[in-house]
Amino acid sequence: MDYIRYAFTSDRTTSEILIAFLSEWPFDTFQETETGLDAFIPVELHNPNVEKGVTELKNNFRFSFEKELIKERNWNEIWESNFQPVSVEGFCGIRADFHPPFENMEHEIIINPKMAFGTGHHETTFMMMEFMKDIGFTSKSVFDYGCGTGILAILAAKMGCTDLDAVDIEKPAYLNSIENAELNKTNGIGFYEGTLENVPERNYDIILANINRNVILESLPTLYQRLKPAGILMTSGFLEKDKTLVLDAHRENGFFAGELKHKGKWMALKAFRRY
Repeated sequence: MDYIRYAFTSDRTTSEILIAFLSEWPFDTFQETETGLDAFIPVELHNPNVEKGVTELKNNFRFSFEKELIKERNWNEIWESNFQPVSVEGFCGIRADFHPPFENMEHEIIINPKMAFGTGHHETTFMMMEFMKDIGFTSKSVFDYGCGTGILAILAAKMGCTDLDAVDIEKPAYLNSIENAELNKTNGIGFYEGTLENVPERNYDIILANINRNVILESLPTLYQRLKPAGILMTSGFLEKDKTLVLDAHRENGFFAGELKHKGKWMALKAFRRY
């Protein structure tokens, strides 16, 4: 698959805001750079309205950007030159296969992210893993909604979960998740391509949803039905400014809020289904 890369020159705060906006469009991969942010969109999903929307954002935020066609064969070279290992407080380390193993790390995940989102660098993925650190996954049923590169599902498997499903609407993410699960020898995960409707109806003890605000809010009624009573729902992908909106939506859909995490401008929420 060929991609269009938008190379943004911006400060860190603006880059975080751009991700929030762009993730609601067909951009499916983001990579921080020394000068700002690279955002990737499949060529077949790119249209004049996308560039018009990006240009209109400049009316409210300070940044510049350039566009570049990235052929599929060039992707590995791009991410290998930029991808650095990630460590979540000695709990989980994420690296590529060309990096040396971590030392004194409880769990290690090896990924080959290709064009799928979720390398562990982004604040939302980092916070989700922080939540997972304090939860028992052995003998639990888990659903990773919007799995990206499969990191969260793979981590749950490494933490002892043997009953796992995961879904992503993007085919590259779906295929990459399967590849990464095989790379980590966590082959018992049931991966699905599509939306919630493409996942067999069943109930889970834990649901992980690291996507974006709009998808999470729209999915809360269905996620409630998919979660067992007193089950745990962990969500991220929304900005701190949306805190009240997100908390109210969870309460209105039968959840009560637990712990909140903040990292940069981003927020993550651990909530529970009411009986």
